[in-house]
Amino acid sequence: MEVTNLIRNRRIVGRSGVWWCEKRVANLPTTSSYMYEHRYIVYARCKGDWRSIIILFAFGLIIQSMFAVRAEGVYKYYKNGPHGKKEVLRNVSVEIDEGEIFGILGPNGAGKTTLISILSTLTIPDAGKVNIFGIDTLLEANSVKSIVNVSSGNPNFPWSLTVYENLRYFAMLYGIKNKDRAITNVIDMLELEPFRNARFDSLSTGTKQRLSLAKALLNEPRLLFLDEPTVGLDPDMAIKIRKLIRQIHDEKEITVVLTTHYMKEAEQLCGRIAFIKKGEIIANASPGELKRQMKLGETITIDYHGKFDIAVLNDMHGILDIRHTDGKLIIVTENVESILNDLLKKFCDVLVKNIVISQPDLEDVFLKLAH
Repeated sequence: MEVTNLIRNRRIVGRSGVWWCEKRVANLPTTSSYMYEHRYIVYARCKGDWRSIIILFAFGLIIQSMFAVRAEGVYKYYKNGPHGKKEVLRNVSVEIDEGEIFGILGPNGAGKTTLISILSTLTIPDAGKVNIFGIDTLLEANSVKSIVNVSSGNPNFPWSLTVYENLRYFAMLYGIKNKDRAITNVIDMLELEPFRNARFDSLSTGTKQRLSLAKALLNEPRLLFLDEPTVGLDPDMAIKIRKLIRQIHDEKEITVVLTTHYMKEAEQLCGRIAFIKKGEIIANASPGELKRQMKLGETITIDYHGKFDIAVLNDMHGILDIRHTDGKLIIVTENVESILNDLLKKFCDVLVKNIVISQPDLEDVFLKLAH
């Protein structure tokens, strides 16, 4: 039996009924969503105006974080010729925590956009299961659509409508009751007031992208999908959009899933990154962990003159990799500061001509995983 506390709307769900609580649920965590699960007896009672929830458990309590996204064994095929089919996604499984910014990276044609389309209910998988905040996307697609939205890096709106008219059009499609308030909120947030009456086809690329983000925030989603949000933008506008994404995430406390080709963008924004190649997720970790897995730590390059025995480095901790040629030593380490002093002491019998310290980035990870 499961009892779920969804913090945003104070919803308690059990097999024997559903209760809505307007105020804080006594003794339950309020920082994020939790799932309360046990196998025997759950008793809940609403009492008085404050709607106190009393939950009595016959036996133990298991508490586990609720995932914003949980996909298991997802497959997707597209037609390839009259009788063939092309596998686009193969056995994709991923779990995304509520409140994080999660990145999906990969080369062109890897399946990133297809995966986003499936997670956002725009496309149905051929096999596998997807849950969004515990809701099955196949069985309750409409419920999922009410709490998610998507912004594309190549926005395509009715060209002859103004910014306001486009937003009102989508507010009607989403069934938003107070359309004017919702439109005003997103126009103010994304600084679109000067363009309120400008037609879509007259907007710059950056303004079109802000309009796409505004559209995606109309229904106040708990989960926002961004498909290459800065593609085609000049560097200055790309920086502004990234700051805007971070601001939206922090102020709205929503989960963000984004795809991108820009490694700096992923490194700046994402707490974790999944790398997809030929329809399969081949890596899933934080940027720092990916660098360590690929042995792409900080690099120390030392040019020297004389005889040097690299065996003296065997007792040093924190070294990920060593490459040695005559007169040059390249050391990859988790942290330069922690080993540099002891390392230089090993070179007391040779002439050190030059030392270069370099930092890895996600582009190194991308290139290593893509090939």
